[in-house]
Amino acid sequence: MDDGYRNTNLYQGGREANQVSDDYRYQDGNYEGYAPNDGYYRGGDEPAHEEDAQSDVTEGHDEDDEVYEGEYQGIPHPDDIKEKQKKRAPAVADEYRDRADLMAERMEDEEQLAHQYENIIEECGHGRFQWTLFFVLGLALMADGVEVFVVGFVLPSAEKDMCLSSSNKGMLGLIVYLGMMVGAVMLGGLADKLGRKKCLIISLAINAAFAFLSSFVQGYGFFLFCRLISGLGIGGSLPIVFAYFSEFLSREKRGEHLSWLCMFWMIGGIFASAMAWSIIPHYGWGFSMGTKYHFHSWRVFVLVCSLPCIASLVALKFMPESPRFLLEIGKHDEAWMILKQVHDTNMRAKGEPERVFTVSYIKTPKQVDEFIEIQSSTGTWYQRWLVRITTTFKQVWDNVLYCLTAQYRMNTLMLAVVWFTMALSYYGLIVWFPDMIRYLQEEAYESRVKIFDEEEVSHFTFNFTLENQIHRNGEYRNDKFIGMKFKEVRFEDSLFEECYFEDVTSSETFFENCTIISTVFYNTDLYEHIFINCRLINSTFLKEKEGCHLDFEEENDFLIYLVSFLGSLSVLPGNIISALLMDKIGRIRMIGGSMLISAVCCFFLFFGNSESAMIGWQCLFCGASIAAWNALDVITVELYPTDKRATAFGILNGLCKFGAILGNSIFASFVGITKVVPILLASSALVGGGLLALRLPETREQVLM
Repeated sequence: MDDGYRNTNLYQGGREANQVSDDYRYQDGNYEGYAPNDGYYRGGDEPAHEEDAQSDVTEGHDEDDEVYEGEYQGIPHPDDIKEKQKKRAPAVADEYRDRADLMAERMEDEEQLAHQYENIIEECGHGRFQWTLFFVLGLALMADGVEVFVVGFVLPSAEKDMCLSSSNKGMLGLIVYLGMMVGAVMLGGLADKLGRKKCLIISLAINAAFAFLSSFVQGYGFFLFCRLISGLGIGGSLPIVFAYFSEFLSREKRGEHLSWLCMFWMIGGIFASAMAWSIIPHYGWGFSMGTKYHFHSWRVFVLVCSLPCIASLVALKFMPESPRFLLEIGKHDEAWMILKQVHDTNMRAKGEPERVFTVSYIKTPKQVDEFIEIQSSTGTWYQRWLVRITTTFKQVWDNVLYCLTAQYRMNTLMLAVVWFTMALSYYGLIVWFPDMIRYLQEEAYESRVKIFDEEEVSHFTFNFTLENQIHRNGEYRNDKFIGMKFKEVRFEDSLFEECYFEDVTSSETFFENCTIISTVFYNTDLYEHIFINCRLINSTFLKEKEGCHLDFEEENDFLIYLVSFLGSLSVLPGNIISALLMDKIGRIRMIGGSMLISAVCCFFLFFGNSESAMIGWQCLFCGASIAAWNALDVITVELYPTDKRATAFGILNGLCKFGAILGNSIFASFVGITKVVPILLASSALVGGGLLALRLPETREQVLM
């Protein structure tokens, strides 16, 4: 095979330490091996030893010792011209060859590159460079974990601050997952065409910008839009992070260190819970500008949650592009320099700076796609950009379809089912757990309600809080309700005559079948809808409170923060176990075993009839299921080739977010109705997905294609 280089071996044997990587030569687009320092040129296809042995007895000298007379005048030798023409011939003929032949040749090249690249990464070692990249990408993964929890934590405060109805609250909870779903597919596909680093920077920049902006916008519509675009950005980062990091890891380290990387998602959940716990309850941590603009503490929390994304974005500017991706698109020089940088960084950290990077040539696959640069004189600027964007998205779409070709179809479909069932169960239950805890708290709260029958109060001033009370058949005459709060209070069949309400704030308070005579309401939020079947006679409403008002400080908000904190922390043992065993027991057993154990944990939820029991089963479920998530991330990276890796991961992760949307909607609808449906649905999905996962191919022994 004529590849334009003399030696395809990775290492150039028999060389001295000073004849190393900087001596490789480049001719006509092909990399030559090291040239011997003997003053002679030897072509890549000529048998050097045989030629040295030949001598012309009749002339008395070797032909190789002849010096071409035009050599010192810069005139090329005719033999050199013929040699160059031979080398160019295959490239010229490529355009007339069948595409299937070119693809077959490219696949052969990729297989050679995969094994060579594995050897190169082993030579570079695992050290300071990988650990630096580990923390930079870990911050990006941490930002993804934060994004999942942000909306759930701010919802109790935001619903009052922005007057949210029940449907609006539901949409706000789902919009982030919708953005993540679109972002994973779109930006994951672009990462296989534009590069890992570039697309990750775009992804994080979108998330940081719109997360920051969402903390300042006042209207519900703008806030919803900002969270949607923010989710789109962070959703695109997940497939890129795993594809990017895996391409700097050797086969022996890949499963373990990708699992360690997954711990940052847990750290993101812990960070969000801790920040919510310490910031949101402090209502005074904010400012107001007039009567229209309010920056409350929950907005401070949203602002703080954008910090991991910003930190990762800044640090990523100092990291290189993936050399595996550069080799895939034919950029040999750039890839070689980055690999040398990785090698030298790790060797200096190990105290061996004298060790030399011995690689001189790396196989690059045949480039099948032809990119034609559009000249600046062609059309207008937006026409040129339109052509570029259209071409890029067509290539991304081709990659999506490639994942469903015969070679990958079965693996893609099985992985899709496993991702979906895992997401449906996991995301459905992590929303169901807090909702069930709230429901149990509400039941306990309602059981403590105080009921007052036929009370008569006159000429009394109420200036304190009334909470969790029902007043039936009461009579209130000449009473004043000033600067007070009603919380969960109901007045039924009662009479209010010549009363005065001033500066009153209410929550879940209603007047039913009441008669209200000659009563004044001044600066209150007792609006018309809270008077149900009431008779208002000679009553006046003056200067009603505008906008929405935050609820009373809820004690159960602290419990929700604690539940999320413990749920995030509970995955720590599962993360450690999966990292240590990932390369020992394999990805398939890890996925199947983790999902089946999680299904068993679901059945114990039938016995969760108290808050503490629900918290305990949630921690057990999260700890058992995390190993399956880690193994899914690893096997998805390893099953697909470099030029399709981020695309495939993006498709499957987008399907995962679709499963999360369905899980949230379905499981939340059964809160307070029955536990049977959510538990059976989650268990069945986990068992089915776990058994199907056992049919996937094991990848721990294969090189990264």
